[in-house]
Amino acid sequence: MTDATFEEGQERPLRLIARDADDLQVISALVQDAVLTGVDLRYDAQQRRFSLLLNRFRWEDRPKAEARGTGFERARAILDFADVRTVRHQGLSERDADTVLSLLALRWEPAPDVPDTPAETDAAAEADAPAETKVPAGPGRILLVFSGDGAISLDVECLEVQLCDVTRPYVAPSRRAPDHPID
Repeated sequence: MTDATFEEGQERPLRLIARDADDLQVISALVQDAVLTGVDLRYDAQQRRFSLLLNRFRWEDRPKAEARGTGFERARAILDFADVRTVRHQGLSERDADTVLSLLALRWEPAPDVPDTPAETDAAAEADAPAETKVPAGPGRILLVFSGDGAISLDVECLEVQLCDVTRPYVAPSRRAPDHPID
C-alpha cells in the first residue's frame, strides 16, 4: 500500500522559493507553528544544505476549513536552505531527538556592511521582476525561532530557501488551529 499523492486529489502541493527578505516573510508565515523533532533536522556540510522535515499547519486552507466546519489540516513539507556555511543552535539539544519542536518564525539578517541587494540594482525594478531574475540577498544570517527560546542560526552566502509539501494534507490530530499569544 502506498501513501496518497497530491495528484490523486484536487490540490497541488505548495512549492515556494525565497531569494529576498520579502519572500522569506511569506515562507515564514506559512511555516509558523510547524512541528518537528530533532531527528527531522539535517545539515549536509559537504552540500552546504540545511533541511527540516516538518508538519506544516496549512494556514492557506484555514478559511476553507472554518467554512466547511471540518478539522484543520497539516502537510508534511521540506524546508531547505542552500549555501549554508555554518549552523549554530541555542536551547536545542541533539540528545533530545524525540522532543517536539514548534517553529515560530524565520528571520533574515543581512551581513554587516553588505547591502541586501547590489548597489547597481534598481530596487523598484527588482520588486517587479519575476522570481527567476531577482538577485538573491546575501551574505547574511537566517534565524529559525522555536517556541521555548530555542533557535538555529544559519550563516549563508546568499538567501535561497525552498518550501515544498511532500504529502497530501491530513487532518491535524488536534483538529484545531494553533492558538498562542502574540508577543
